[in-house]
Amino acid sequence: MPITSELRVQCSLIDELHPDDDSRANEWALKNGVAGTHASPNIVRAVCRGLSHRGYWIQATRGDEIVGVLPLVHVNTMLFGRYLVSLPYLNWGGVVATDVATQKTLIDRAVQLADELDVRFLELRHEKMVEHEKLSDVRSEKVQMRMPVVTEEQAWKACRSTVRTQVRKGDKQDFDIRFGGHELMPTFYKVFSENMRDLGTPVYSLGLFGEFLDQMDDQAELCVVQKAGVPIACAMTLHFDHGLSEVPSASALRAHRNTAVNTWMYWQLIRRSVQRGANTFDFGRSTPEGPTFDFKRKWGATPSEVAWQYYRRKGDVNAVRPDNAKYGLAIAAWQKLPLPIANLIGPSIVRGIP
Repeated sequence: MPITSELRVQCSLIDELHPDDDSRANEWALKNGVAGTHASPNIVRAVCRGLSHRGYWIQATRGDEIVGVLPLVHVNTMLFGRYLVSLPYLNWGGVVATDVATQKTLIDRAVQLADELDVRFLELRHEKMVEHEKLSDVRSEKVQMRMPVVTEEQAWKACRSTVRTQVRKGDKQDFDIRFGGHELMPTFYKVFSENMRDLGTPVYSLGLFGEFLDQMDDQAELCVVQKAGVPIACAMTLHFDHGLSEVPSASALRAHRNTAVNTWMYWQLIRRSVQRGANTFDFGRSTPEGPTFDFKRKWGATPSEVAWQYYRRKGDVNAVRPDNAKYGLAIAAWQKLPLPIANLIGPSIVRGIP
């Protein structure tokens, strides 16, 4: 009978991984397609450094072969408390493993780490439900929205006529779109931060986007749309070698929504993803039948269920969610803040929201 190597599980701080470990883990993540998209030390490092949190990398091996990983971020602030999340800012994460036994062992180690760090809960943002006796709570009210983008022609035909009409309207606005990196950060952030303030949402720090550009090289890029030299819309896109392009952050100023700039920009992002070799475009999460859900569905995106699973040690897993009704007054007040004040205090608040 063949001898099976013993399963070995190691938990390391993300900043203590050796470059060789990074390379092996990134190669393994790529082999696992969409499921392994965010199971990359570079991405975890970008989130941790951008939000000033400590990151952990739990990895399972048999002999010299990686058979599973579970990246975690220790969200730790005085305002909201301590949480262990896979992964904050991004739409999905959690455990990725070659078999159920390895999957369980990795979660066992994550539960142990949650106890050691005395966090309120462990949150694993899975796309599919994972069976584990400690993951007693689940949130599944959101869906992930994705569409195939094999060619521009195919993507265009998948759009509803209302989307095509809006894109054509934008074509007449004489927009200028630029794709790039660090050189676009000031104009990108000008638009992004203003839109977040108008939505009543504390803004992420500029450094978070800089970290993604640094850690992901040319796989991360910014875009800025201008009209008559004025920036009015922006986005950050992540392009992955297995064929997925996702947009974790995008904004369009409310004062210019009547120009159809948001729809026009998304069409340019889809075109760009095709040019970059993508076969799938990820619009992110939405609440079924909500406004953003309808917007994404009109492009031809289809919903798939998600399962955010929790090992809850204390408190309510919904207590610090931005969509919690108790924050209604705070959102209204935030919308009235001068932009410099919102940009000054926003990053220190939002970094603590898992």
